[in-house]
Amino acid sequence: MTSPTSRRTVLTAALAAAVTAGAGAGTAGAEPLAQPLAEPLAEPLVENAFWASYADWRAGTGRGTRAVPGPRPALVIGTPAGTTDYQDPHTGTVTTWEYATWTGPAHRSRVPATELIASWNAATPAGTWLLIELRGRYEDGTDTPWYVMGRWTAGDGDGDIRRTSVDGQGDGRSSVWTDTLAVDDTASGTRIVSYRLRLTLHRRPGSGLTPTVYRIGAMASDIPDRFTVPASVPGPARELTVPRYSQHTHLGQYPEYDNGGEAWCSPTSSQMIVEYWGRGPTAAELAWVNPDFADPQVCHAARFTYDHQYEGCGNWPFNAAYAATYREMSAAVTRLGSLTEAETLVRAGIPLITSQSFLQEELTGAGYGTAGHLMTLIGFTADGDVIANDPAAPDNPSVRRVYRRAEWETIWLRTKRYNASGRVVSGTGGVCYVYWPAEPSAAQRRALRSVGLL
Repeated sequence: MTSPTSRRTVLTAALAAAVTAGAGAGTAGAEPLAQPLAEPLAEPLVENAFWASYADWRAGTGRGTRAVPGPRPALVIGTPAGTTDYQDPHTGTVTTWEYATWTGPAHRSRVPATELIASWNAATPAGTWLLIELRGRYEDGTDTPWYVMGRWTAGDGDGDIRRTSVDGQGDGRSSVWTDTLAVDDTASGTRIVSYRLRLTLHRRPGSGLTPTVYRIGAMASDIPDRFTVPASVPGPARELTVPRYSQHTHLGQYPEYDNGGEAWCSPTSSQMIVEYWGRGPTAAELAWVNPDFADPQVCHAARFTYDHQYEGCGNWPFNAAYAATYREMSAAVTRLGSLTEAETLVRAGIPLITSQSFLQEELTGAGYGTAGHLMTLIGFTADGDVIANDPAAPDNPSVRRVYRRAEWETIWLRTKRYNASGRVVSGTGGVCYVYWPAEPSAAQRRALRSVGLL
């Protein structure tokens, strides 16, 4: 791979504390929480804001789009604003598309940010796609360019574009690294204090099809650099029953999607949680996979999260968008500030996918070190230790692992660490993906709201 290593080592934001929510959608069910929710700090270091309701869609400025009311409000193409030509950089093909745009209102974040990560939930039938852009405003009142945060489609057929991030975006004060908009020099005091999101919906001329966008939002954060994190107090034990898949089962499979094995931690984790919620590809959708390969649904997840610019399956929002292609699913990328917040989600029955990097000796029992790895957090022991479905296990039966709480919390939440050469490099600082039903239970809704996702 070319860009993944450079992207993950230059990201400098990270650890969070409290999270505040913007707009959200969903309906309630039942099931009480056993313990109080995590208390947010007075001055949060992470803020999530989302647009998902009928009122949200109508609050933006549309050119050719239409807001659709109902149990799950959405944005679609109404009467296209016009046509545009797009040359796919990965195929060289020039195609004419009908398009419509929606520009969200300016959102002033409670967190003047050093980093922003957008995420979205949408259905994109064959021959349709989305352009997701973000424009930030600095504290001096000047604006960033409209940065491309992704060109997304769920498919990759002959009539589809190749889903992709866009390299080389920057204005001398901030840059986009695959899926993350980051201030170049955080020590300068430069911060992004507000932003707008823009969606451009595309379809083949005259097809009558449309992307359907259910949710768009961003996570803004400004986390001080740190090598260690304060220990959190363990809560009650709980373990969720989540399918177990090893990424190494697929070593050498599908080189065009980054060759399986070590490169597939993110889609393997995503597939585990998609199936936990009772969703997944059909037999017909898996017919393309070599029948000799075990767990073909993991191959499917790798193919349909693959970022053709990043040349890998580790694009954070692309994984969330993949999960949200399944029936009545929602997903987002965020940062949490402690394992206490993760426990809040797990108690409500919501597993999460976490991003961490560590030396072998920093995580007892792992048996490996990594510059960047995704795991599925599925529970906690009576002592508060982390129960993880770790896709780096050699086979499916050994995927379930128990890791020491303090070690695990540090490698997940820190923003700086020493690598094997003794150099200071970045940590991901509490990044996680969270997937949940579009109609969560009452307990799930409260938990999601407490960490800023509703």
